[in-house]
Amino acid sequence: MSYRGRFAPSPTGQLHFGSLVAAVGSWLCARHAGGEWLLRVEDIDPPREVPGSAASILAALPAFGLVADAPVLFQSQRIAAYDAAFEQLRVAGQVFPCWCSRSELAGAGGIHRDGRCVALPQPGQAPAWRLRVPDITIAFDDALQGPQRQNLRGEVGDFVIRRVEGLYSYQLACVVDDAFQGITEVVRGQDLLDSTARQIWLQRCLGLPTPIYRHLPLVLDGEGRKLSKSEQAFPVDPADPLPALRRALAFLRVPAPAMAADAGDLLAQALANFEPADLPHCSGHSFA
Repeated sequence: MSYRGRFAPSPTGQLHFGSLVAAVGSWLCARHAGGEWLLRVEDIDPPREVPGSAASILAALPAFGLVADAPVLFQSQRIAAYDAAFEQLRVAGQVFPCWCSRSELAGAGGIHRDGRCVALPQPGQAPAWRLRVPDITIAFDDALQGPQRQNLRGEVGDFVIRRVEGLYSYQLACVVDDAFQGITEVVRGQDLLDSTARQIWLQRCLGLPTPIYRHLPLVLDGEGRKLSKSEQAFPVDPADPLPALRRALAFLRVPAPAMAADAGDLLAQALANFEPADLPHCSGHSFA
């Protein structure tokens, strides 16, 4: 299969510098491999979404020279696919309904490890649905962060894939859509490194392929907080893209020319100097 990468923002605000770094990093890896770069809007959590955010992000990306090779995929239009994946897991006995409250799980550090609900069903109350997690250690080599290991039962436990409200989890939707879009490498922020073992286990349960993973260091504010959760996370300016694009390339340690006609020209010249192995490894990079 030829290379396919993607950028998958959540519509919780305008495009900010941390997201721009992730978009540029994934675009560079895709173009370096001679592959395709796709877009996916992860709009399956309405309570967290900001009206107009998806349109704003999608309108901003081309100003930074980031143009997808296929139509945008909206997760809000993919519920039938998630229903089918959920039903596959249910029929296989890999999920169970759960009425456990946070207070009931507090004694176990908030982790559910029983493979069944330990609370009594609540009449008239819909349950969450959890994936049964065995005592298994998932090991994988991150293309940037190196060897990773996580014991799912000990560190994660039985995790929710469909919430009480009926909304599907990020983990399930991400796995289903990466397979649907034929993604061969996932390039994303290091904050999602902890999700990878869960996603690999879901891929195995559903019989889906596992892509390569490459987790970029996070952009942090001066107090060490992820930029997207910081008051410093001002949106980048599509009307004047070159300054932010240069900063993003510098953060990723990609040499960029001093002069460029526009964002597309800047990215094309940066791509000529780009090597994925030269991307920064460690998290904790600050952006002032």
